[in-house]
Amino acid sequence: MNSSDPSQPPSPDEPAGGDSAPAPPPPAAEPANAGLAWSVIGLFLFAMAFGIWGLWRAFAPAPADAALQLQVQEQRIAELEQRITDLARSDQISREANQQVQATLAERDEEIAGLRADVAFYERFVGPTAQRRGLSVHALELKPQDARTWHFTATLTQNVNQGAVNEGRATLALEGTLDGRLQQLDWAGLRQQPDAEGIAYSFKFFQRVEGDVLLPEGFKPVRVIVRLVPRGGRMIEQSFTWTEAAGSAPDEAVNGGDATP
Repeated sequence: MNSSDPSQPPSPDEPAGGDSAPAPPPPAAEPANAGLAWSVIGLFLFAMAFGIWGLWRAFAPAPADAALQLQVQEQRIAELEQRITDLARSDQISREANQQVQATLAERDEEIAGLRADVAFYERFVGPTAQRRGLSVHALELKPQDARTWHFTATLTQNVNQGAVNEGRATLALEGTLDGRLQQLDWAGLRQQPDAEGIAYSFKFFQRVEGDVLLPEGFKPVRVIVRLVPRGGRMIEQSFTWTEAAGSAPDEAVNGGDATP
């Protein structure tokens, strides 16, 4: 059979109308597993979102629980702050008490030292090995009250007549310079009284007598004289340097510790 015969029908392999151009390819089909992949991804995202929601529901407190927890925490904070305040106050009280105890102990130590000194002082006069001495001035101390007024304390002792009472009066006198001149101030001048009486004393073994004296302005003391006038006996006189009695140089003592150069 001749292929060019017009009476013959065209072959299925040949295009109709005698056109020899090839036919266009059919559209490509989507992969079969594309839909399955999107389904898996969607399911995974849904599972993740559900898990996050479940965790939030499990651990996130409810609004009422959150308010209660906040109240509890605020109360706990207030308790801790109060405890800190109490501890600080307790520490302050302990420190103050410790300072008071230390001050009391220092006072007691000073008191004990003074009592021991007194005991030693007594033993020197009444003990079996005490040296026998008649009426005398054991010590003299002067302390400033202001620039011109001084307070004196004289310790009088005797252990010869242990059963007898010594009575009399004590006075002071000062030697020094005033306006560059040597001058002596007697008891009446120091007391600012023309007929001033001495300080009375009466003791068996010892006694401390004290009083005040007034120095003239510009007077520079050098020596202090203590005079004891016992009843029915002769006057006893003892002298001390001003530095020995006042514990400071004359200029420093009179000027309140400000020595002039």
